[in-house]
Amino acid sequence: MAIEAWFMDESGEDQRLPHKRDPPEHVSLEHLADLGVVYWHLNPENYENDEELKKIRDSRGYSYMDLLDLCPEKVENYEQKLKNFYTEHIHGDEEIRYCLEGSGYFDVRDKDDRWIRIWIKAGDLIVLPAGIYHRFTLDTSNYVKLMRLFVGEPVWTAFNRPQEDHPARKEYVKNFTEKVGVPLEAH
Repeated sequence: MAIEAWFMDESGEDQRLPHKRDPPEHVSLEHLADLGVVYWHLNPENYENDEELKKIRDSRGYSYMDLLDLCPEKVENYEQKLKNFYTEHIHGDEEIRYCLEGSGYFDVRDKDDRWIRIWIKAGDLIVLPAGIYHRFTLDTSNYVKLMRLFVGEPVWTAFNRPQEDHPARKEYVKNFTEKVGVPLEAH
């Protein structure tokens, strides 16, 4: 089962709604990969003994892991936290999240600065590259249990937009948004 992603509408309605355009404009895994977004679908019921997850963690150096339950009953100042997560930002490192239960949305900017909404559900492991503008919100279920993975000790510092001079943003732009090559003349 592949992850679902689409270009967002411009509506100012509740951030927890799908915000699909009419008609919907779906985004492929290949398009996400062109932006540096990496995805796997794993078995969330076996995360403690999952060999595929272990291989991913080993190959990418994800040595630190913790679990996070996000819902009104378990998070103090829930509405404020959700607003903070939904503020557009970058990180100096990858953001790695594995959805074990529930669901939510990661929104990322494409090369033309349009929002793409990525719906993560149980089993979805997503990696956002350092320097990509993004934000997160729950969907209308108001519940998600996430595994957070980090290389080394956890660093979760958000740098709110604009951050064009941040080293991670410059590296991201160089690797994923600059045009490569030169246009050829038609003959």
